Amino acid sequence: MTAAIDALLENAVTAGDVPGVVALAADDRGVIYQGAFGRRGRDGEAPMTPDSVFWLASMTKAITSVAAMQLVEEGKLALDAPIARVLPELAERPVLAGFDDAGQPRLRPARQPITLRHLLTHTAGFGYDMWNAEIGRVMAQAGVPHAISRRRAALQTPLLFDPGERWTYGVNTDFVGRAVEAVSGRTLQAHFRDHILGPLGMNDTDFILTPAARARRVLMHQRQADGSLAPIDFEPTEPLEFFMGGGGLFGTAGDYLRFLRMLLAGGTLDGVRILRPETVALMAENQIGDLEAGILRTVQPALSNDVDFFPGMRQKWGLGFLINTEDSPQGRKAGSLAWAGLGNTYFWIDRTANLTGVILMQILPFADQKAVALYGAFERALYQGRMA
Repeated sequence: MTAAIDALLENAVTAGDVPGVVALAADDRGVIYQGAFGRRGRDGEAPMTPDSVFWLASMTKAITSVAAMQLVEEGKLALDAPIARVLPELAERPVLAGFDDAGQPRLRPARQPITLRHLLTHTAGFGYDMWNAEIGRVMAQAGVPHAISRRRAALQTPLLFDPGERWTYGVNTDFVGRAVEAVSGRTLQAHFRDHILGPLGMNDTDFILTPAARARRVLMHQRQADGSLAPIDFEPTEPLEFFMGGGGLFGTAGDYLRFLRMLLAGGTLDGVRILRPETVALMAENQIGDLEAGILRTVQPALSNDVDFFPGMRQKWGLGFLINTEDSPQGRKAGSLAWAGLGNTYFWIDRTANLTGVILMQILPFADQKAVALYGAFERALYQGRMA
């Protein structure tokens, strides 16, 4: 299995499909695959290594969700209480009801309060401008920066619908991070370090790049119209005004795999308990009922393609994760958990098949066809290799 996956990843680099890639997988006994191929920058000399540092982007959301559920276990947060009790800024967040004849947004009060469950399931009403033209229009008119800016003003957007009405991917988890800070009395960085990253030995994961981490950082690349890749200057701007629970972490594949192994094992790793087994089980359940999740239509093609990881399949959302409702063509079992990051970083947790994996690249736009194809091929090779 190892040789076949090595060849698969190396061939993708040689063909120019991706400039570099790191991929790891594990079961309940430990790491079963690790590989690093290509270079950290297409025009650079530094080779890709297992300890290369990536912008994890929205893979941060899973860690923030775990932090919130730790506080739910402690009784400091409640899934269904109005989150405004913790975050007064969300007490009267209005709903966008269209635009008037002058092009100004029409706002109305929300019909029900936002809860932590709404935020964790992306049913609160918040969106991202790269997948929603209306919220992008509001942001442009009001001068609201993109969430990647790590400026507090980026969170000053209205809701797109009443809480609980639909699923729409957005800045929800940034507010989850702020709720963690509010009830813990500490920064999200400190809470992560003391309650998740430190206990799991994830020493290369942080919101801020140290000089040592920066020296191992993988450069971002942009897919060009002719299919080629060009390095681009892409990094969250300074100064950092808040720790972005929805997408602010940098880290390594090895670190993230330890986080995934903890969830695969029901909340514990190497004798360290992060969550109770029943909490992990709850996070893995469909939390949005009959609503549909997972499909995103781009309005900013430079940042994202259309996203649908399971075409033709009903997709659900748990407390922080996408859930496939049927077995996938790659071998993933129904009920598995997954998500990704804007720079084409991906993970999944298949508790039925006892397998978890992570594959990291740094390419824009999101859901790059060649990156997604490599992700799928890596996954398929793992399942086939375990059956051999």
